[in-house]
Amino acid sequence: MTRLILTWVLNAFALFFVMKLVPGIQIDNFRDLLIGTLVLGLLNAFLRPIIILLTLPVNMLTLGLFTLVINGLMFYLAAHLVAGFRVSGFGAAFIAALLFSIISFVLNMIFRTKSA
Repeated sequence: MTRLILTWVLNAFALFFVMKLVPGIQIDNFRDLLIGTLVLGLLNAFLRPIIILLTLPVNMLTLGLFTLVINGLMFYLAAHLVAGFRVSGFGAAFIAALLFSIISFVLNMIFRTKSA
C-alpha cells in the first residue's frame, strides 16, 4: 500500500514538473494535481492497453511510434476529465506526455517503487 502511495506522489511531482516545463499545461491547485495524477494513472492502466490493442496494426506499421500519440491522447483526455487541469492543445499534450513518462521513470528508478 505504501508503495502505491509513493508511486502516486512521485507521479504527482512528475506532473508538477511537466506543468512548469511545458507552457500549455495548467493546473489550478494541489488537489487538482493529485486528482489529475490519479486520473492519468487510471487511464493508463485501463484504457491505454485497450487502445493499443485496437491500434496494433498502425502501431506495427510505425514501429511503435504511434504509442507516443496514444500517450498524448491519454494526457489530453485526463485534462478534459479533471476540471482544474487544462491543456492548450494536442501538441502540448504530446510533449507533456513524453516528459511525464521520462520524469516519472527517472523518479521511480531513483526511489525504486517498482516491485522486484
